[in-house]
Amino acid sequence: MSVVQSLATFLATASLLTLTPGLDTAMILRTAASSGTRPAWFAAIGIGMGCLAWGMIVAVGLGALLAASEIAFTAVKWAGAAYLLWVGLHLLLRPRASFEVPAHAVDRRAADSLRRGFLTNILNPKIGVFYVSFLPQFVPAGVSVPLFTVLLAAIHVGLGLVWSAGLIAATVPMARLLRRAAAIKLLDRLTGGVFVAFGIKLALSRH
Repeated sequence: MSVVQSLATFLATASLLTLTPGLDTAMILRTAASSGTRPAWFAAIGIGMGCLAWGMIVAVGLGALLAASEIAFTAVKWAGAAYLLWVGLHLLLRPRASFEVPAHAVDRRAADSLRRGFLTNILNPKIGVFYVSFLPQFVPAGVSVPLFTVLLAAIHVGLGLVWSAGLIAATVPMARLLRRAAAIKLLDRLTGGVFVAFGIKLALSRH
């Protein structure tokens, strides 16, 4: 793939993943509803900072590791493919009917919301595993792996902030929509299909 093709494919795929509701979406909705716009925005920024930090960690380690070792590449490939297939099949076969976030995950002060959003992501190793499994598939040949990986993570963060803006601006109607079992199941199954497809693609890839 060319750089343009890689970015276009990643943008489409990451957009779907961003729309799939999870802890981040629930945290922003509840913070906006219970504490107001400003704390909700700080929570969204904190979440983005956590994702970007993971992207940098993965970019530095991943670029050096994959370039240096065929064995490391194979290990990461199979571990990543297994993870994506496991998550994808789980979403396809057992989609959620609802999603919630504990009340203690919401802080009322802006600084606390920023800290909570950041810690929610940076202390979640699943995000690192996801980035290791997912981002390399969109890095085209002939580019700097670390720099392009950070770029992809930054795009993902940007999409998250755009989605967060929509959530904050339409807290009540969005919360009502995302409480519908049919909407949650549809998004889970779409995302599950994407995960399975990329898990198979990763398993078939070569160094």
